[in-house]
This record gives sequence, structure tokens and C-alpha cells, in this order.
Amino acid sequence: MTLTDVKKHLNKLETISFTLPDGSLVPNHFHVTEVGKISKHFIDCGGVLRQEKKVNFQLWNANDYDHRLHPEKLLKIIELSDEVFNFGDLEIEVEFQGEHTIQKFGLEFSNNSFHLTTLKTDCLALENCGIPQPKQKVKLSAIKTENSCAPGSGCC
Repeated sequence: MTLTDVKKHLNKLETISFTLPDGSLVPNHFHVTEVGKISKHFIDCGGVLRQEKKVNFQLWNANDYDHRLHPEKLLKIIELSDEVFNFGDLEIEVEFQGEHTIQKFGLEFSNNSFHLTTLKTDCLALENCGIPQPKQKVKLSAIKTENSCAPGSGCC
């Protein structure tokens, strides 16, 4: 999900909720403690120089039960951050405290809730690093042959 998508959804909401991948909700008294721009420069295993840029939201579960972040407040935080970082329309990455460490998530929106999605590592240079590609499985019965010998056809 991009920053433009997030702003569009926030403009239509009365309350904000985030759902974790396991279906549980981030407690509704969470705070967004950071809105930032993450820039990552790296070389993949195939030797290609790459650059990624994302907008980062950090959610924090405070034990402050008397305050709740409202959509207009988060929009204001995003606008102030955008004035400094000039985000454009970057993808969103969300950080949230897991059981033992900070976890990173993608973001989707459905049923009036933001959904944190799992992220996975992947090789960006499969064609260059020697890892064999999985072979496509084909049923032999699906292969059409023009000069085939059928039982009783007299070809054998």
C-alpha cells in the first residue's frame, strides 16, 4: 500500500485500527511514534546495485488508555513528515513490537481496518546466483502428440 492510499483511507475513517497477521488487533490505544523515510542501498547476490525507499510507520502500544490516535491526527503527522522528507507516493512499511523484537510488516486495507501483512525474504538475482529454478510439472496425459500410436491403430 502506498502513502496516497493510506491518506485516502484515513480521510474516510472515524477511528483507526490495525489488524495483525494472526487476526488480533493492535490495542486501540496505540501511538504512531515515528513517520519516516527509509532508504536502503545494497548490492544483491548477482552484483546488481539496488536502492529501495519506503515510508515507515512505527506503532507503539503504550499503556496510555486515555488517549487514542484519531485519523485526522495521523494525517497531520504524515503531512508534517512529508514537508521534511518529500515522500512522494512510496510504499508503506510498518514496525510493531513483537514478542522479542521489532517486527516489520507490509500494509493493506479492508473492512475499514489497516491490516499488517507478513514480509518474506527473497533472492533478487535468481538468474545470476545459480539456484536452479523449479521445474514445471506437466501431466503426460495432457501432452498432445500428432504421430502417436494408439492401441489398435496398427502402428506397432
